[in-house]
Amino acid sequence: VQLQASGGGLVQAGGSLRLSCTSSGGTANYAHVAWFRQTPGKEREFVAVIRRDGGRTYYTDSVKGRFTISRDNAKNTLYLQMNSLKPEDTAVYYCAADVRGRIILSSIRTPSSYDTWGQGTQVTVSS
Repeated sequence: VQLQASGGGLVQAGGSLRLSCTSSGGTANYAHVAWFRQTPGKEREFVAVIRRDGGRTYYTDSVKGRFTISRDNAKNTLYLQMNSLKPEDTAVYYCAADVRGRIILSSIRTPSSYDTWGQGTQVTVSS
């Protein structure tokens, strides 16, 4: 299984970007697929996750109302629509998948819970 993230770039504050993450194994097969982000010197931070069971979504508080996670199983692709971007959203964004289906609800925000990762895509928001 491989994940390939894309769609990052440079955008002004208030702008939008849409990240994509394609999967060689098919997003429909994964119990959870998520986005995390990381800045230099900091730990990887949970952004959003979508569950296979019912499509339930969860977000970190700082992106609620601005970011939307979705999945297109027919295209084997995970998306993160990011609107009203802020300079503090600047980071490398990673997609992750729970391929083995072992994550429990209390662990969906923990990076080490995910067994498969994409390579990351840089998002830079200028003020």
